[in-house]
Amino acid sequence: METHPFEPIIFSDSKILILGSFPSLKSFEEGFYYAHLRNQFWPLLAEVFNEDVSTVKKKIALCKKHHLALWDSAKSLRRDSGNSSDQNLKEVEVNDFRQLLSDYPSIKTVLFTGKKSEAIFNKAYKDLPVKKALLPSPSPAYASMRFEEKLEVYKELLK
Repeated sequence: METHPFEPIIFSDSKILILGSFPSLKSFEEGFYYAHLRNQFWPLLAEVFNEDVSTVKKKIALCKKHHLALWDSAKSLRRDSGNSSDQNLKEVEVNDFRQLLSDYPSIKTVLFTGKKSEAIFNKAYKDLPVKKALLPSPSPAYASMRFEEKLEVYKELLK
């Protein structure tokens, strides 16, 4: 079993919680969210908010400035193989979102960066009274949608 290696990036005034499923192997290596060079998450946020995301410090500053929180739906799990695909995530234990949303009552919206993170969340917390929406996956594996198309949805849901 693997346990989630990072704390959430969250602030007392966070309004939107963005959830992935679980850190990729590259994110484990780098010690930060969405670390794979081909993952489009940070480039999408950089475009949406016109911010520099060249360092971890700047990524955290973007989240703070724009009232975003980051975490993942899964607390722990087993990976079926040596890659980061969401299809390989088994025996998933869900993070405690009832407690998180109680601790951070300013969060009114939860956005998912993929169908797996949404499914994991909804398995335990479908009833939570927050607005929920699905973002297009920023993963390099999700190539059926161009960056520009993903960007339009990110702008619509984050602005």
